Amino acid sequence: MTHSASETGAGAREPQLVTVDQAVTAVVRGVVPTAELRNFFDASFGELAKTLTAQQVAIVGPAFALYREPLGQTADLEIGFVTDGPVRDEGRVAAASLPGTRVARLIHHGGFDGLGASWERLYAWAGEQGLTPGPELWEVYLTEPTPDMDPDDLRTELNLPVTG
Repeated sequence: MTHSASETGAGAREPQLVTVDQAVTAVVRGVVPTAELRNFFDASFGELAKTLTAQQVAIVGPAFALYREPLGQTADLEIGFVTDGPVRDEGRVAAASLPGTRVARLIHHGGFDGLGASWERLYAWAGEQGLTPGPELWEVYLTEPTPDMDPDDLRTELNLPVTG
């Protein structure tokens, strides 16, 4: 993915406007009750790893989740990885892509329970800039969570496609 000159780095704590290229992905799609997201993520990442290994498709970026609409009682989403080429559809794993577009971006520092406030901040910033958000958005999980890690060490990249 390429980024515009306005990007100030992966640790940026202020929103920024970034242009990203389309990226080939392997995903698992679902409409999942919000309370079951963790289990969906865990099962899907296991299935993705198995399929990508069997097909010899390389993962070339961190895990992500693309939400087709804002989170409610359920989540309509795709979770997966950017890959070095298309995967053959197998089981629940499917070939897909992240869009090439302009995004308002913010790096969330901390646990997943604080993501809602960071998304609100990003939406507010986009509005202040006169930008109109699209219906989809995605998160890139820059740090892989582990059971013994400090949640404050987590970094999640928030991407909100915008026009205007």
